[in-house]
Amino acid sequence: MDGRNHSTVSEFLLLGLSESPEHQRVLFGMFLSMYLVTVVGNALIILAIGSDSRLHTPMYFFLANLSFTDLFFVTNTIPKMLVNLQSQNKAISYAGCLTQLYFLVFLVALDNLILATMAYDRYVAICRPLHYTTAMSPRLCISLLALCWALSVLYGLIHTLLMTNVTFCGSRKIHYIFCEMYVLLRLACSNTQINHTVLIATGSFIFLTPFGFMVMSYVWIVRAILQIPSASSKYKAFSTCASHLAVVSLFYGTLCMVYLKPLDTYSMKDSVATVMYAVVTPMMNPFIYSLRNKDIHGALGRFFLGKSFRG
Repeated sequence: MDGRNHSTVSEFLLLGLSESPEHQRVLFGMFLSMYLVTVVGNALIILAIGSDSRLHTPMYFFLANLSFTDLFFVTNTIPKMLVNLQSQNKAISYAGCLTQLYFLVFLVALDNLILATMAYDRYVAICRPLHYTTAMSPRLCISLLALCWALSVLYGLIHTLLMTNVTFCGSRKIHYIFCEMYVLLRLACSNTQINHTVLIATGSFIFLTPFGFMVMSYVWIVRAILQIPSASSKYKAFSTCASHLAVVSLFYGTLCMVYLKPLDTYSMKDSVATVMYAVVTPMMNPFIYSLRNKDIHGALGRFFLGKSFRG
C-alpha cells in the first residue's frame, strides 16, 4: 500500500470531530468509555457462548462471530483516534490510512452478511422447525460464515486497491475520526468516477441483496407467526427475532444516514452519523442481544459463579 507512485501525500491528518482542546478532553473520555464498554460487552458475549455447550447452536454461533466482528471493528478505529485526541501529532501515514480503510470496508460488509445469515437461521427455525437440525447443520453454518468472510475480504480489497490509484495533491486534513471512503474521495485531485461507480455497483450487491433477503425472510417469518394459534407461542416465536430486528434496524439506519446520498453532497456534518455506525452500533449490539436473553445471562453466571448457578 505504498502511495509514492500515485500520491504526493505521504500522510493525512485525522482532525476528528473538534480541534478545541477542551472538546478533545471531553471526547477522549467519552470515546474511551464507549470503547471499553464495547470491548467488554462483545468479549462477554463471545465468552458466554464459547464456554457453554448449551449455546453451541447456529444462532449463537453467528452471534459470537458478529460480536467478534464488532470488537475488531472498533479496535481498528478508536485506539488511533484516542491517541490523536491526546497528542499534538494528528498524522496517520498513507499506508496506515489505507490499511484502516481496508478493515473498515471489510468489517462493515462482514457485519452485514452475518446479519443476513442470522435472518436465514431465524427463518428456518420458525418456518421449518422440524428440519432445523438438518437444515442448519454445523457444516452449512461454517460454509455460510466462510462465504461471508470471502465476499467481505474481496469487497475490501477491491475498494482499497482502487484507492491506491487515486492521486492526493491538495488538502490532507480529514475531519473525521478515521480514514473513511467518501472523505478520501473528496480529497482526491484525480478522476474518481471509477471508484464511485464500483462503490455503487458492489455496494448494491453486498448490502442491498442481503437486505432484500432479510426483508423476504421476515415476510415469511411474520406469516408463519400469524398462523400460530397460541398467543404465548406467537410471543415466544417473535421474541427470538426481536433482538436481530433491532440490530438490523440500527445497522441499516445509521449506515443509510451516511452513505445513501450522492458523493458530491457528502459533507462534514455527516461525521455524527459516522460515529453512530462506527462506535454506537457495535457498543449497543451486546446490550440488545443480552438484555432479555436468559441463555446468555445463565452462561455468564455459570462461568463466573460456578456450575451451580441457574440462569
